[in-house]
Amino acid sequence: MSAHHPNQFALLGQRRFAPFFWTQFLGAANDNVFKFAFTLMVTYQLQLSWLSPQMAGLVIGALFILPFVLFSATSGQLADKYDKARLMRWVKSLEIAIMALAAAGFHATHVPTLLACVCLMGLHSTLFGPVKYAYLPQQLNERELTGGNGMVEMGTFVAILLGQLAGGVLVDTPVVGPQHVACACLGLAVLGRLTAQAIPASPSTDPALKINWNPVTETWRNLKLARGQLAVFRSLLGISWMWFFGAVFLANFPAFAKEVLHGGPQVASLLLAVFSVGIGIGSLLCELLSRRHVEIGLVPLGAIGMSVFAIDLYFASTGLPPAEGLSVAAFLAQPAHWRVLADLALLALFAGLYSVPMYALIQLRAVPTHRARIIAANNILNALFMIASSVIAGALLGAGLSIPQVFLVVGIANVLVGIYIFLIVPEYLLRFVAFVLSRIAYRFKITHDERIPVSGAAVLVCNHVSFVDAVLLMAASPRPIRFLMDHQIFRIPVLGWLFRLAKAIPVAPQKTDPATYEAAFSTARAVLQDGELVCIFPEGAITRDGTLQPFKGGVMKLVDGMPGVPVIPMALGNLWGSFFSRVEGGKAMVKPLRRGIWSPVSLTVGPAMAAATVTPEDLRERVADLLTSATPAR
Repeated sequence: MSAHHPNQFALLGQRRFAPFFWTQFLGAANDNVFKFAFTLMVTYQLQLSWLSPQMAGLVIGALFILPFVLFSATSGQLADKYDKARLMRWVKSLEIAIMALAAAGFHATHVPTLLACVCLMGLHSTLFGPVKYAYLPQQLNERELTGGNGMVEMGTFVAILLGQLAGGVLVDTPVVGPQHVACACLGLAVLGRLTAQAIPASPSTDPALKINWNPVTETWRNLKLARGQLAVFRSLLGISWMWFFGAVFLANFPAFAKEVLHGGPQVASLLLAVFSVGIGIGSLLCELLSRRHVEIGLVPLGAIGMSVFAIDLYFASTGLPPAEGLSVAAFLAQPAHWRVLADLALLALFAGLYSVPMYALIQLRAVPTHRARIIAANNILNALFMIASSVIAGALLGAGLSIPQVFLVVGIANVLVGIYIFLIVPEYLLRFVAFVLSRIAYRFKITHDERIPVSGAAVLVCNHVSFVDAVLLMAASPRPIRFLMDHQIFRIPVLGWLFRLAKAIPVAPQKTDPATYEAAFSTARAVLQDGELVCIFPEGAITRDGTLQPFKGGVMKLVDGMPGVPVIPMALGNLWGSFFSRVEGGKAMVKPLRRGIWSPVSLTVGPAMAAATVTPEDLRERVADLLTSATPAR
């Protein structure tokens, strides 16, 4: 993000984002005004023999989700084939037609018509979803993507909250409530179409695509397509699990408020408000904590928080004193209830930290020509996981578990799911370690990190000061890095395991182990040919006196015959004398807190050099100059 746009809120002043943001905001609000008002009308105002109040919410929810399962694959193809702005305008025009039909249904109190509109609004959201998430990476750069997703996530949950509150108030108006809802829904649809008109063009990424109208075969094809990129596919599963997790809480808020917290309907609305605000705050925090990069190290942090506060919610809501239909004021007057609200808010906040980086990762790494179809696959999985959530939560309640016990089970299950995801895709765990080290153990200031390319091959060259240099470089890079590292470092407990997870390439001196030496450079060159980043520490070993050692010729061997690969010099500053560096007789990691906690260190990234012009002496001089100009964090 440029200096002219210092944070994610500045995007609201730009045409490439603001019209899109308000279009999706108004659409989410309209969905919830309509659905919530209709649900309350069927539950409290109508007496239908064929649709009981107990079943109304379930039927309406199922009808809304059904199109996601049936038509997400088709919608993903449409979003890849056509201009996304044009498609969004078409979808918003469809919304006006649906809401016009719904207005007639409200006016005549014709429930079958309104049920049909629920399904049609589900179709509207199904068509809009892939376009929404595929539009962002076309309009925002890598440094803006996390903030943009955070704004969208925050806006969606605020729109859900406001929509449900407005729907409840409007439908409760005596005599004319349904007519007020009809006018509000139609008005929101028209406003959404007007804002969509201002969305800038977002060209097709695959105009030659032939639409496969068979939803079954195309759904299967999309899932296979997503599986082709392991990190992307695991992120799809991770997001779907988040919706499973969140759906358990959202679906049980009314019963939880009534049966466990002894509150009235307003208390259930308060729980929804607290949850929505928590999600919004967590989503907005992602940009700040990630330093405007796609920082998937936040995902394990989010998973930990989700489990901790879901489990604590069980203990906080157990053994509350009996009461009857507490108002919001009476509910808030009891100190024990504040712990429940804090758990809900923090659980939701960490869910925001968990989901936003995953969405950004999918957008950044999915093949652009197939991006919308992969997001459509995510919508299918989300729908299936939410259906499974309802079935499993219902089975647990039917087996005699209380609602707090269901929350406890889900919190524990989240621990197991997190461990599974982070072990099969270790990049999440590695980024988490790098995130913690660079923000807690050190104050890590990065200068010119925009010089690290977000795509394409490059060789990163850095001085070698400590045993955690590689971890700090992971924290600085928006992409995974493959490190050429001394084979002996793999023998160090914990660090050796960590570097194996990072797929670091072991290298030995040519004189002592020529086979390992040649294999290392062969592997590194193959990595570069695949368009990835490789980092080498040309001093060959960690410095023993804090000074920059002579650079060896490994860089020359690495870039030989690869003139198009840039070489990027970097300098780590102020690490000498820390716990992880060699001091006091050449020993490292022998005196904890040697420099305290949160000591300042720095990384300065220099301009890229053409491979053809690189020499070890010139590279060393460039790194030395960067060290001289480096200033640590304060």
